[in-house]
Amino acid sequence: MRRVLAFLPPLIWALLAMGGCGGPVAPPDDVLRLGLASGPRNLDPRLATDATSERVNRLLYARLVELDERGLPQPGLATWEPITPTHYRFTLGAAGRTFADGRRLVAEDVVATFESILDPAMGSPHRATLGLIETVASDGPERIDFHLSAPDPLFPAYLGIGILPAAGIAAGHPFQRAPLGSGPFRFVAWPEPGRLRLARRADGQRFELVAVRDPSVRVMKLLRGEIDMLQNDLSPELVGLLRGRAEVQVRRRDGVNFSYLGFNLEDPATRQLAVREAIAQAIDRDAIIRYLFQGAARPAAAIFPPEHWVGAALSPPAYDLAAARAQLAAAGFGPSNPLRLVYKSSSDPFRLRLAAVLQAQLAAVGIELEIRSYDWGTFFGDVQAGRFQLYGLTWVGVRIPDIFRYAFHSASLPPDGANRGRYRSARVDDLIERARGEPDLAVQADLYRAIQRQLLADLPYIPLWYEDQIFVARRDIEGYRLAADGNLDGLARVARRAAPAAP
Repeated sequence: MRRVLAFLPPLIWALLAMGGCGGPVAPPDDVLRLGLASGPRNLDPRLATDATSERVNRLLYARLVELDERGLPQPGLATWEPITPTHYRFTLGAAGRTFADGRRLVAEDVVATFESILDPAMGSPHRATLGLIETVASDGPERIDFHLSAPDPLFPAYLGIGILPAAGIAAGHPFQRAPLGSGPFRFVAWPEPGRLRLARRADGQRFELVAVRDPSVRVMKLLRGEIDMLQNDLSPELVGLLRGRAEVQVRRRDGVNFSYLGFNLEDPATRQLAVREAIAQAIDRDAIIRYLFQGAARPAAAIFPPEHWVGAALSPPAYDLAAARAQLAAAGFGPSNPLRLVYKSSSDPFRLRLAAVLQAQLAAVGIELEIRSYDWGTFFGDVQAGRFQLYGLTWVGVRIPDIFRYAFHSASLPPDGANRGRYRSARVDDLIERARGEPDLAVQADLYRAIQRQLLADLPYIPLWYEDQIFVARRDIEGYRLAADGNLDGLARVARRAAPAAP
């Protein structure tokens, strides 16, 4: 493991050789630039599924409901009251009510947004989550009534989707490429796939979100002043390098995004529980976190961390090589019949190093792991289509327990959800249905904890860790608030500190 950490890409050595100055620095202008590993793909919040798009959409669109640090619903655009267990009335407040084109956001816009999500022709990935909505209707310009097919006390938490203008929806406006919302930012231009221009509506401050796939190049651009800020997608070596540079600042906090290994449960090998248990027992999480992540992660046993309101006190699968070999033998694999698996990964250099570590750890119990890496679009497309045996991914920004319906219910196979591994469990289906209909939030939380215990026993995912959130910026950048889920909301307050006046 130490030998893995000893490797530094050539560009990092080039950065070290630059000394304290970082080479020529681009003169500051009035644009603040954030470097990203990948750019957004879809700026319509009804359709976006990738993490970058969803983070950018939070900037462009206001939502009826927000979530607090524990994942419980709080007022956003609106407050609400339950008229009956299946009837919720939302009343729009004063904030966030002006679209970027100057029109006022009214109840009709809310109704049109949710009706379009529920329209099967739209193909929205949120349709399954919101399927309990029977009708949504306006009661004047300020009030919206939602009628549900069944009670669910957590229903308001499902409404964290950006509101679009009804007129644009009716006219077929191309929101994917020309977003129009009432959030704190407005869309300016998207001149190329990796360069998105926004403006902060409060003060007109201009921003540019720049996609630079190679993390070393992103760091080089930061040190040269071509980029002002970076968030995440940096190897621990690069973070360590940046901590020693006087011209930048580095901040971190515990994260809540859940990293896991996913399985195809229709594959003859990975459908066997003994095989999945063997893989889980062969992974030394503590060593990976200590040496590869350099401590910038914490072990995970479930999608939600313990501090979440449905968080469970669970322990990850124990590292036990003897038990792993015994499980493989029970599944019919051994020296004369080794288990051969294909692991799919993105082409990010750090993810490939992680894949190589997993390959070495699994080899210790006789599993031959072939690594296949792809650009992000191809890799994620394969995962969505179920073209995999084994893959590694991270759930980003998951805050509400309806993720269990979306990712694990037997009715949520794609395209009706994200049960990409084809997991089927009558017990988990029953627990999901009971949790949604339970009127008492405390009892509901217990049911969701039972789901997490069952998932840990069945291992459709092998839980790995929650990676820390990392923010790096030039020294003159201030005011950014780093979020536990890695959202970009901190851009609403970030600023460049004014240079001192000349004597």
